[in-house]
Amino acid sequence: MAQLPSESKLTLEPGADTREALARHVGALSVPALKVTLTLAVDRNGDVDVEGRLTGRVVQPCVVTLEPIEAELDEDVAVRFSADARPLEVEPGTEIEFSAEEADPPEPIVDGRFDLGAILTEFFSLSVEPYPRKPDVAWQSPADDEGNNSPFAALVKLKPSGPS
Repeated sequence: MAQLPSESKLTLEPGADTREALARHVGALSVPALKVTLTLAVDRNGDVDVEGRLTGRVVQPCVVTLEPIEAELDEDVAVRFSADARPLEVEPGTEIEFSAEEADPPEPIVDGRFDLGAILTEFFSLSVEPYPRKPDVAWQSPADDEGNNSPFAALVKLKPSGPS
């Protein structure tokens, strides 16, 4: 791995193939634009702090009408990579508590390398609305002919009439 200077600036603009793969990853119709601007700072211990911004546009189907909706993405990126980072090991059945006030643990640097692409994919995925809906559109359930709103109403119709 090449050594990073103490501070580096990096701009990433994925090509069409990568944007298409990201769209599939989040169930979007397309990602017409995506740009990430980063500053990487290496401290004296060799840890790397990455800060920047992810911006772009994503086109998704409305969860109600299925019509395409375009949304702007604008997400802060902040992550630390460290050679001392260890995976979280938890015994099965053990509860883990997380706090929003606590800083995220650092991501690992393994054999002098760190996976910035995987982390940026996570930031992208989290910036996309999981249930996009056009403004002023609300879900309305289909009208029930018999006025019975039970999810089992259709099963009642299948029940044979008379003695069994």
